[in-house]
Amino acid sequence: MIEILVVVGIIALLVGLLLPAVQTVQKMAKETKQKAQFTSIELGLAAFRSDYGDYPPSSWWNPTLPGGRQDYCGAQKLAEALLGWDLLGFHPDSAWRADGLDRNNGPATYDPLKANPASVTLDKRRGRYVEAEIVNPFMLSWSGGGAQDGLFVTAQPLAARTYVLCDVFSVGDRKIQMPDGKMVSPGTPILYFRANVASKLHDPAAADASIYCARDNAPLVGLGRVADGLKPANLRRQHQFLPDLVAPGFQYFYESIRDPRVQARPWPYRPDSYLLISAGADGLYGTDDDIRNFGR
Repeated sequence: MIEILVVVGIIALLVGLLLPAVQTVQKMAKETKQKAQFTSIELGLAAFRSDYGDYPPSSWWNPTLPGGRQDYCGAQKLAEALLGWDLLGFHPDSAWRADGLDRNNGPATYDPLKANPASVTLDKRRGRYVEAEIVNPFMLSWSGGGAQDGLFVTAQPLAARTYVLCDVFSVGDRKIQMPDGKMVSPGTPILYFRANVASKLHDPAAADASIYCARDNAPLVGLGRVADGLKPANLRRQHQFLPDLVAPGFQYFYESIRDPRVQARPWPYRPDSYLLISAGADGLYGTDDDIRNFGR
């Protein structure tokens, strides 16, 4: 009996030593997979820039549209650029609208009103810049009829039936219903910020005039954690970015993207291109486990 207890104790000790190592390896594997996903996105964005002369926009307020529409933010525009508004490829005449219409409220680009033969719009497209299986596109909110086919019950003020790219970290036990009826675990939307290369500011007090505008993904961050998407808004776990989305505003975001190697003045990483941010394993933006395409 004593020998058996000794063996059991040794096994328990070994398991106790092994589990943290296994968890560390699993964590490193996920982080490596996320960085590989970022590499695929970066290659897609490089091809997009080669075709159209610049990276996709990331602003979520468009004053050129009726009412200055505020339903299409940086993460949604990233998904459109790489996969297309309807996941059938990007249309070169896109007006970057959440409803898929053209600048004149017509169906000339993605034809969401189905007013034209399919070939009219599909023949103009360049195809996807990255495989959908790699970047995990999901609709922002449920399409209705009880189908849990989106990340949130409601995505207001953002447009519901639009797509975002999600990271590789499945947080909690949330399941999304796919068109074929399968239930899958989603990741958290990847935030996308394009640099304003004409600016020389890195200032939370002048967000709209800075190289990077913290508002570009503000409404998406404000929806809370995807893992809490079924909970009422007041019960969702909130992101660390959220306190910075109100006055005096944005201090945490601008500190997190500041390049510490530049001492002459506050300056961001990648001031001439774009930033990508994954919420990491905890599904929360602004925490230590975030995966980014800049810094460490």
